[in-house]
Amino acid sequence: MGDTQRLETVSTKLQQIAEQAKDYPERVFTSLVHMLDVEFLREAWRQTKKDKSPGIDGITAKEYERNLEENLRDLHERMRSGKYRATPVKRVWLEKADGSKRPIGKPAFEDKIVQRAVTMLLEAVYEQDFYDFSHGFRKGHSPHHALQELRERCMSMNIHWVVDADVSGFFDNLDHGMLREMIRQRINDGGVIRLIGKFLNAGVMEGEILTYSDRGTPQGGVISPMLANIFLHHVLDEWYEKQIKPRLKGRSFLIRFADDFIIGCELGEDARRVMEVLPKRFNRYGLTVHPEKTVVVRFGKPNGRNGDGNGNGTFEFLGFSHHWAKSRRGNWVIKRMTASKRMRRTMKAIWEWCDRNRHMPLKEQSEELSRKMRGHYQYYGIRGNYKMLETVFEHAEKSWRYWLSRRSHKGKVTGEKFEYIRENYPLPRPRIVHSI
Repeated sequence: MGDTQRLETVSTKLQQIAEQAKDYPERVFTSLVHMLDVEFLREAWRQTKKDKSPGIDGITAKEYERNLEENLRDLHERMRSGKYRATPVKRVWLEKADGSKRPIGKPAFEDKIVQRAVTMLLEAVYEQDFYDFSHGFRKGHSPHHALQELRERCMSMNIHWVVDADVSGFFDNLDHGMLREMIRQRINDGGVIRLIGKFLNAGVMEGEILTYSDRGTPQGGVISPMLANIFLHHVLDEWYEKQIKPRLKGRSFLIRFADDFIIGCELGEDARRVMEVLPKRFNRYGLTVHPEKTVVVRFGKPNGRNGDGNGNGTFEFLGFSHHWAKSRRGNWVIKRMTASKRMRRTMKAIWEWCDRNRHMPLKEQSEELSRKMRGHYQYYGIRGNYKMLETVFEHAEKSWRYWLSRRSHKGKVTGEKFEYIRENYPLPRPRIVHSI
């Protein structure tokens, strides 16, 4: 059977599950794990990223691929017989721009394949259940979809108040027992539940120390975003749609990207009611809404020519600061600019990179800096944010010139010399990528 035929066969199976899940929203699936055959695992392997570092077993994607068919058959047999064991996740620490460090999890490549396969099953069912306002780590959704919807909802629904929420350490504190109970409400297949349990209980290896926890999603695991979405679908999304929204007096909306969410309300009393019950709801599931970072913001369209009234509040969401401002035609609109915290972090990272890598060949420095700049524009290049992009670009050029001047005893890079560098190794100019 060719690759195209295999893909069509797996896709057909998943489509059939998706149709059943959509047509029968109350159905509990009890027999799915048998679908995880060699053919299914091969498709999961195809969809698994292969450019990442290996886990604690040291086996790379390329090494696994050398005997792919034999490895997949062996993996399938271990899964079928219950002998498959998830390998502990290798933890390393990366330094952030602010000097702090964040943990990075590196699962074994074979575990990534199994996680991808299980995620494919979960997606077939839960994509029919998830609400459209949940944008995090889903096909057909992105941060920019969330930003566009946020702006449109605020402007079209006469929103005057925003609940800007922050969940403390969500991915580290997700309760395993509660998660499994939630999944059983829709997928009560012992084989699938056991595989998810293996991922959750695999442990983390840091150096020579192995630790276990009954909380948190698998670090670096491809299944983690799906498990997080399932958890928050029950804790937040369904609760808001079925219990909160019908009780509010004015119009409202919820927009969520992973654990980052905004609730907009037309009336102040509705926003305050939501704010009052939100911490209690999350506490019930072992989570904490940060008491200082979760706030109600007055965010209505300004009144009068001078902007008097209730429109001078701002809030941050997905790396952007949102505020009301006049358009070129003189109309009040919601504009977005890169959040100051993100700006400081980006500029510090560029400065430190230029410092660390100033002895690299100019061509290599230019190529790497250009990749960083294009990545920044790709995310932050939205309409109305050009000046902030320009600030980052100018900072990058100044940082580059400063540290090039300090890579030898020959002294500063003069204006004429740097002009030559700019002409022959130009950094990409700012550009608007998203017209949202």
